[in-house]
Amino acid sequence: MADLPDTLIALQRAAETARARLAGLTGDEYDAQWRAWREAAAEFQAAVTDYAGREDVAESRYDIEQAVKAAVRHAEEDPAE
Repeated sequence: MADLPDTLIALQRAAETARARLAGLTGDEYDAQWRAWREAAAEFQAAVTDYAGREDVAESRYDIEQAVKAAVRHAEEDPAE
């Protein structure tokens, strides 16, 4: 796969961060954070759709989304831990 745009990586990281912040929350705090996660995830999804629709992009939308998610997952893994 071609190089992934930094903007897609940043948006997916933001969504993952918002998801991780759900841990331990309850009630209104959980609801507010869940909405933040949903908004961040929707922003990522829209950006992937826009990017995949460009004429200069040969990969499918699915392949792009999976590549970005894999890149974010692997970047967050620390082999020293």
